[in-house]
Amino acid sequence: MKHTEFELASDPHTRLNILTGERVLVSPHRSKRPWQGQVEDIPQDSRPAYDPKCYLCPTNVRADGDTNPDYKASFVFVNDFSALLSETPDGAVNEDDLFVADVAKGICKVISFSPRHDLTLPEMEVAAIRAVVDVWQQEYRDLSSNGWIKYIQIFENKGAIMGCSNPHPHGQIWAQNGIPEELQKESLRQKTYFEKYGKTLLTAYLQAELQKEVRIIDENDSFVSLVPFWASWPYEMMVVSKRAVQHITDFTGQEKDDLASILKLLTTRYDNLFKTSFPYSAGMHQAPVNSGDFPEWHWHMHFYPPLLRSATVKKFMVGYEMLANPQRDITPEFAAQQLRACSTIHYKTV
Repeated sequence: MKHTEFELASDPHTRLNILTGERVLVSPHRSKRPWQGQVEDIPQDSRPAYDPKCYLCPTNVRADGDTNPDYKASFVFVNDFSALLSETPDGAVNEDDLFVADVAKGICKVISFSPRHDLTLPEMEVAAIRAVVDVWQQEYRDLSSNGWIKYIQIFENKGAIMGCSNPHPHGQIWAQNGIPEELQKESLRQKTYFEKYGKTLLTAYLQAELQKEVRIIDENDSFVSLVPFWASWPYEMMVVSKRAVQHITDFTGQEKDDLASILKLLTTRYDNLFKTSFPYSAGMHQAPVNSGDFPEWHWHMHFYPPLLRSATVKKFMVGYEMLANPQRDITPEFAAQQLRACSTIHYKTV
């Protein structure tokens, strides 16, 4: 029998991404049995604690000939193959508004999270993740001291499936002279909301999500992890600070402890979902720097993982998704339910 009342859980619909203004098509009727097909684990990750051929391990020689120090915590250096260069001369091209280019300059850094070649974030102790948070904060502060830097992107690509070129757990920071497209979208939406309601968009959204509870994964005194209502990727998550701060440099010691704690919980749940080192691209979004005040901006961190039904089944954005807008079958609510059911004790230690 056909139902007559519209239901998010079963009827096709679009959802608005309030941060960008874009929409995602949700088709839950295609996933009455979301675990269709064979589900299998990939072989266990058995990397050594030290790899003499790894460019990121302590005391090893990198591709550019430099030798890494015998570091004991995180190690930061300028990327040997930077996408942006600080010495690029100023310039621009505009031919009849048809061929338009502007100079892009910046500083790209690599952060090796740990001297251990085999430890990803979920396998590190909370104290060691807190040390990484300290490095993020200090690097952000140092890079923003360059007046020509306008935006700083902190991110991590985890896993070969996400294009990670080195298995040694690491992240990156790209600081640049312009504001990227995704950030321009989020800036506009947050500014519009702030001017209308007098509070940040994510303050209101977080309050509403905490009342509903259906998409919340973990919560502590300072942060909440959740599956956003508008999630495009199957197990997309977002971490939002409870306090509306503009930059990571605004976090207190307690907030940094809490960020480290919730990151360990989130990434552990990911790994436990399919009993694999869960791949993702993750990154912080925060206000531009050296460009005035942005009271509308609210710090948050996106996690975009590609896995769909198992450790070996990936979601591809193709066809309609490349030509029109993203589409998903399993609902964000179902994804949140699955993630909440995952243990917060890493499967390798059980």
